[in-house]
Amino acid sequence: MVEWDQIWYHGEVDAAVLLQEARRRSGLSRRQLAERGGTSASTLSAYESGASVPSVVTLSRLLRAAGFEAEANLRPVPSTNERELTEKIEALFSFVDTLPRRRRGPLRYPEFGAAETVRQ
Repeated sequence: MVEWDQIWYHGEVDAAVLLQEARRRSGLSRRQLAERGGTSASTLSAYESGASVPSVVTLSRLLRAAGFEAEANLRPVPSTNERELTEKIEALFSFVDTLPRRRRGPLRYPEFGAAETVRQ
C-alpha cells in the first residue's frame, strides 16, 4: 500500500501556480514563506518557477505555512475507446428515431428592424 506522503501528482496540478498564488494571497515574501515552510528561499524559487517540483508533503507544508491547504477531487476520465463511443452514439440515434415527429409548418422568426415583428 502506498502511503499518502509517497504520492506524486501530475497533469493539471501545477505546484508552481499554487505556490505563487498562495504566497501572493498571504502577503508573504519568498524568504518569509520559505522560512515558515522549512525550506530555503532558493528552493522555493525553484518550485515557483517550475524548475523543480515539490513532493506532495512539501507542497502541503508550504501551502499551510502560507495559510492554505490543497484540495483534491476525483472525477472519471472520459472514455477514449472508439468501440464504446460508437455504441453510445448508435444508441442515441436509435433513441432519437423512436421520438414522435410532427410537422409544425413554416418556421416563424422575428425580423429585426421591421414594423412587423414576426415573419411568416
